[in-house]
Amino acid sequence: MPRTFEEELKSFEKVIQRLSSLALFPKKLVIKGAENFVKEGPNIIVGNHVGSYKDVAVLFKTVPRPIFFTANKMIFNKEEFSFLVKKHLYRSLKDAGLVVHFLLAPFFSLFVRYISGNIAKVGYIPVDLYAGRAEAVKKCEEYLRQGRAIIALQGRGHFNDADPNPYVSRFRHGAAVMAFDLFKEFRLDVPVTPMAIFGTHIPFGVPAKIWVNVGPPLRISHYWSDKGSETVENFRRALETTVNKLFMQILRER
Repeated sequence: MPRTFEEELKSFEKVIQRLSSLALFPKKLVIKGAENFVKEGPNIIVGNHVGSYKDVAVLFKTVPRPIFFTANKMIFNKEEFSFLVKKHLYRSLKDAGLVVHFLLAPFFSLFVRYISGNIAKVGYIPVDLYAGRAEAVKKCEEYLRQGRAIIALQGRGHFNDADPNPYVSRFRHGAAVMAFDLFKEFRLDVPVTPMAIFGTHIPFGVPAKIWVNVGPPLRISHYWSDKGSETVENFRRALETTVNKLFMQILRER
């Protein structure tokens, strides 16, 4: 009998934690509001996304249960993932990033082969960033009906000075649509946990603190209206506003 995704994640737990520690080295995590995480049952976790793989590492370090991500479908292919790694290093460190990639080529090659070869085994959901996301949303809804926790980070995974708010991008409708569909069709009022992250935009290898602020879950039933599109937009806006508030709280208190 094939193993569940949860069982596969458990078998990779030590490796995941080691890779997460490596991805965050030599940074220090500071977490506020950890008691707000939903420890069992369906859950969507939404947050800002400017730190690429470092955001993923933060989630593995902080969320106290198995978590499932949507991921760029390029990560599932060794050659395409290798290109993404090189692109990220150049974006973060410019020409120095290319030097780092050259000097650490054996490590990056091993990392890429390991991740691309195992990512599907642990239940990650591939998303085509340049096409429709409807298929991925439906797969996420299926996972939620099975009582799983889905991660829905908002943003492209990198910092852009030209953005009006470079740390917290405008939220897409995906998480709100999932919550809407499940409440409308199955009366499943999924708790959506907002969280803000600051510090993962700082390049790999640079000492810094990474701040995480987790808020109480929101539920779409509290934003329901007679019009479906209005409900989805109200909830999307509430999630975005809440994450912005959590982020500003980090900036005030750090």
